[in-house]
Order: sequence, then C-alpha cells, then structure tokens
Amino acid sequence: MDATDGRPRREAPGLPTSAVLGARDALLDRVQITVRPIASPSMLGLFGLAGGTLTLAGLQLGWVAPAQGKQVAIVLIGFAAVAQVLASVLATFARDGVVSTAMGVLGLSWLVIGLVLYTSPPGTRSKALGLFLVFTATAMTLIGLTAALAKLVPALVFVTAALRFALTAVYELAGGEGWKTAAGVSGLPLFVLAMYGAFALLVEGATAKTVLPIGRRGRGALAVHGSLLEQIQDTPAEPGVRVQL
Repeated sequence: MDATDGRPRREAPGLPTSAVLGARDALLDRVQITVRPIASPSMLGLFGLAGGTLTLAGLQLGWVAPAQGKQVAIVLIGFAAVAQVLASVLATFARDGVVSTAMGVLGLSWLVIGLVLYTSPPGTRSKALGLFLVFTATAMTLIGLTAALAKLVPALVFVTAALRFALTAVYELAGGEGWKTAAGVSGLPLFVLAMYGAFALLVEGATAKTVLPIGRRGRGALAVHGSLLEQIQDTPAEPGVRVQL
C-alpha cells in the first residue's frame, strides 16, 4: 500500500516484482552448483590425431607397403580412436562442447577408417568409406569455424583435418593416384599442427600461463585470463544445469 494515499503500490513496468525477487533469493540460498575440476583432455586428443594422420599418410604416400594396411588399421583403432574418444568423454565432463564434439567425430572416424582398412584387401578403395568421409570433412569444417570463436590454433587444426578427410574421400570415391598422394601430403601439415597444438596446451597447463600462442580470444581468453566469477557466471545456463539441453 502507498503510505500517502492508501492505494496499492504498482511496480515499475519491466522490473521484477518484490515477490519474484524474494522467491529468487530464497532459491539461490537453497541451490548449489558443483563444478568438478579435471585436467584438460585436449592434449591427448591432439596427440591421437597426430598419430593417426601420420600413420595413414605413410600408407597413402607409399612409406608403408599396402600389405601392411592391417597394421595401420590397428594403429588407427588402438591409439588414434581410443585417445580421441577418451578425450571426447573427458571434454564433456569439462563442459567444452566444441572439443568434445571434435574429438568424438575424429575418434569415431579413425575407428571407421581402421575397420575398413582391416577388413578390405590391400590397396582397394571403398565408396562407402568415401561417402562417410564427406560427412566427416563437412562436420569438421563446421566445428573448425565454431572453434575459431575461442581458439584459433585448434580451429586451424580442425579445418586442416577437414581438408585431409575431404581429399581422402575424393580418392575413395573416384580413385586416382594424384588424389591419394594429395591426401597423404595434407596429412603431414595436419600432423605438425596437431603436435604444436598439443605441446602448446601441454606447456600452458604445466606453467599456468601461455608460452606458445594458440590464439585464444573471446571465451577462450576468458578461460585463462578472466576472474573466477567471470568464468562461472554463465554456469546456470550450461547443459546439465539448466532444465533442458
């Protein structure tokens, strides 16, 4: 009631009512959000990518004999796929959707490539694998563009991976030694970029500061240079905390 004329007090338009504010304060007193700290899995995932792309490049460039294709498949399945799928799971727990998605797509793609290599006669092509790699290349391009909003070096890694898988897809679909060689050659800069990214993040984690640049900006820079309050202020809106994904 208004103290002067006895009429009901009206709240200012667009502002929360006192009842809403009271309910919100009561809710904040009762709800807690626990964030579990874990080590960054990005380094493991990038090392997995480096190992996979270098080994496959060796097969495509003739450094490894076609008869040893099953051994290449074992490397892709036993190391590259396992490392990146594990990194994907851990990145999900770390609430990094971009890294989680990228490592999941890459890890499962290495698994598919490895299984096709292992079950196919040496030196043969697979149009089914080619079509699947078209999907992988497209997905990695979209992931790379999204990653560029926060970290430029990982974004470059993902876009280069997209190019590498696209060239492999063309060879699997159309054939041609030139496409096979191009796919193998594109795997070498991807190896270098993945090794650099993994090492830069490894050093950053060990020293708690940026030594080798990885192009952090936006939320990527905030994650390292921002205050704790700045980093967690959007936590209530993250998947697993909000009411719906």
